[in-house]
Amino acid sequence: MSFHTLSSLGEPGDHSPITPIKTFPLTIHGDEVSNRNAFALDRSRTVALEKVDRAPFSLFHVKVWLVAGAGFFTDAYDIFTISIVAIMVGYVYGEGNHLVPWVDFGLKVASPLGNLIGQVLFGWLADLVGRKRMYGIELMIIVTSTFAQAIAGSGPTVHIVGVLTFWRFLMGVGIGGDYPLSAVITSEFASTRSRGRLMTAVFASQGWGYLASTIVALVTVSIFEGGILHDSPTIFYHIDYCWRVLIGAGCIPGVVALYFRLTIPETPRFTMDIERNVKQACRNVEAVLSANGVTPGVWRVDLEASTERTDAPKASLRDFKEYFGRWKNARVLIGTAYSWFALDIAFYGLGLNSSRIFTASILTALGLSSGDAEKQSVFYYLHDIIIYTMIVVSSALLPGLLASFLVIDSWGRKPIQLMGFIILSVLFLVMGFEFQEFTESVGKTKLLMFLYCLANFFQNFGPNVTTFVIPGEVFPTRYRSTGHGFSAACGKLGAIVAQIIFFVKGDAIETILKIFGFVMLTGAASTLLLPETRGRSLEELSNENQKGFIRGARKSTHPKSDLTDRCVLKLDANQIELRNGIVLRKFP
Repeated sequence: MSFHTLSSLGEPGDHSPITPIKTFPLTIHGDEVSNRNAFALDRSRTVALEKVDRAPFSLFHVKVWLVAGAGFFTDAYDIFTISIVAIMVGYVYGEGNHLVPWVDFGLKVASPLGNLIGQVLFGWLADLVGRKRMYGIELMIIVTSTFAQAIAGSGPTVHIVGVLTFWRFLMGVGIGGDYPLSAVITSEFASTRSRGRLMTAVFASQGWGYLASTIVALVTVSIFEGGILHDSPTIFYHIDYCWRVLIGAGCIPGVVALYFRLTIPETPRFTMDIERNVKQACRNVEAVLSANGVTPGVWRVDLEASTERTDAPKASLRDFKEYFGRWKNARVLIGTAYSWFALDIAFYGLGLNSSRIFTASILTALGLSSGDAEKQSVFYYLHDIIIYTMIVVSSALLPGLLASFLVIDSWGRKPIQLMGFIILSVLFLVMGFEFQEFTESVGKTKLLMFLYCLANFFQNFGPNVTTFVIPGEVFPTRYRSTGHGFSAACGKLGAIVAQIIFFVKGDAIETILKIFGFVMLTGAASTLLLPETRGRSLEELSNENQKGFIRGARKSTHPKSDLTDRCVLKLDANQIELRNGIVLRKFP
């Protein structure tokens, strides 16, 4: 095996890659166990983590937001376009210009089902092999499956809706993987005092992606207006163009986000890795140095640096059972999982069914249409549905996300979530019990529209944000991504339950709203299981004693020896740790 000498990083602002210029042979001597430096290593770890927690907000944090946020923008765009696309596909390929209920159900439930699998799978893999190694794979799945939807067709043995359902399921797997990865990468790079706002900013990209989907839909339908108005009532060629363009446009932000994800380094807290990859480590250092303004010099791999692999808790089935077997830890997992489950029943139940009877009543109140697709032209019905969705997103969803961003690090996560669930319960119950009366006159229906927008506001100034943020903070590093992925998967289970409710009780909107109101009460109860995370470090929130967390040290230079052990290096002012014990030394 050999290590490489690295050439100069160049002048400030020079981002040319680090290039290997010379190779030194390195003899492997095996392992030498020692526990004498346990206290010093434990102290070094504590100091290093405190530096991350107290770091001022910098351009590097902005990059983290852009990297994670671009993916969430893509996720939301791809998820919520289905509420409009399902109507368009119904006109082109449905029976009587509509998809039959079970086909509509399958098309809408495919993505949440894929989300559930992706969240569990990628959450576990990110804790197993590293956040960075998985970051980007899920986006490749999203882009590929989204493009495949845009060019999907029928055949003698398969209907186009079946093809779309398959690709939406696969897309859902990729989107599901994005949740734990983006949350954990953001939380582990953020400082304690701004962690909530940074994670909320990432999640708020979902609102902008939702809004972008409505804008693209409106522009697309407007471009094809003439063709749609002159299409045969039985063959809507131009609507077929519309939904394909609408879905295909979702590839664009995904491709852009993929570039950024290939440039982000491994998180500072994830010090375990399976393979020793010098080239990737060099790229990581280059990114960190340029972002934080380290003075360039001549850096070489320091073959004399002492790599001490520590005896610290490791992820294993036995350790998992031991950790979550304690009620103080199990209650946190139950709280994050059920809170997300409860929230997504209402959030996706209404979000993916905006063209149902409830929306028709709102369209009437707004004076946009009669609310009946059969009594007006196809173009104007689609136009009105899109305008309605845009109004809800811009007047309720985005302001709710902004409110959460402004106060999450001052109010705290738990009060926002508890407040949101209680208010949502009241709003859904009022709308459910008074639904028939609200639809009796235009004035009362406008009040229904106001309450509906208010519910959307408090979903986002409430549990829709905090159910994403809290699971990224409350678990130890070795289970942080797994815990977040499991909690998010429970949320998508709630989204699937919501689609089942609409499939069974789709015509009884008042009953559905009453069910949602009750579920929100249970979400408030589960919130009481959670700790407040504001102003606390990730290590403190893990419920593990950080004093003596490292029990001993193992000195090793072998790249394949115990690579899953936590790694801490003793460095001086002229050294920089790459990953897995590889050290650069600066030579003036």
